[in-house]
Amino acid sequence: MKNNIEFYPLGEKAIVVKFGSEVNENTYELVWNFSRSLEQNPIYGTIEIVPTFTTVTIYYDPLTVMKSTQSDHKYSNQYSQSAYKTILAIIQNRISKMKKTSTNIEYRSIKIPVCYEGEFAPDLEYVAKYNQLSTEEVIQIHSEGEYLVYMLGFAPGFPYMGGMSNKIATPRRNEPRALVSAGSVGIAGGQTGIYSLNSPGGWQIIGRTPLKLFQPENESPTLLQAGDRIQFYSISTEEYTVFEEKQK
Repeated sequence: MKNNIEFYPLGEKAIVVKFGSEVNENTYELVWNFSRSLEQNPIYGTIEIVPTFTTVTIYYDPLTVMKSTQSDHKYSNQYSQSAYKTILAIIQNRISKMKKTSTNIEYRSIKIPVCYEGEFAPDLEYVAKYNQLSTEEVIQIHSEGEYLVYMLGFAPGFPYMGGMSNKIATPRRNEPRALVSAGSVGIAGGQTGIYSLNSPGGWQIIGRTPLKLFQPENESPTLLQAGDRIQFYSISTEEYTVFEEKQK
């Protein structure tokens, strides 16, 4: 597993572990397995673990990391040089002991209702014309796929999802909107995502879900997590209203 893995510092309090350059499910499996192992058996001094498409970034407290290894002769040489070299040695040791990619990812399967009608889908017709399809075909293709949440970012709870058909891939808008409503479902290139908050944005908006993706008052504030599998299904404007009322 340690072949082709790169390590580099991100400032003085973080290290990036890069598992490759290609965005695909095999690379993500390595990312997922490594980040899960760090969550289950944390390195002392770790503050946060951030998995992305191809990397895992580990934020740490340098002083705590160095103090924790004072009595560990295994890392004594690294300890005498820097916190970065110390945590690098710990991570490399962890990775060398990990099994090759034989672990199946345990994922959640979540169905997301989406209204692809009217004001909720201001770019649906553009996406259809760009790909020489009807709007009905775009909806069918978008809602029949299964999507992997590679990472959360941009805004709290915003999922970057891969696995979308190239038949509906569409570039971002030339001019981003000043305001995109929370719940808007968008396309940017070969990815699809959901705006978790009202915010500016340049993705092509083809629908909106009534579900709330970010509720900071909850114990788990984000509806989705990296590794989730998502399926969309189409609902009418009337059904959208019913969903919305139930959440109040």
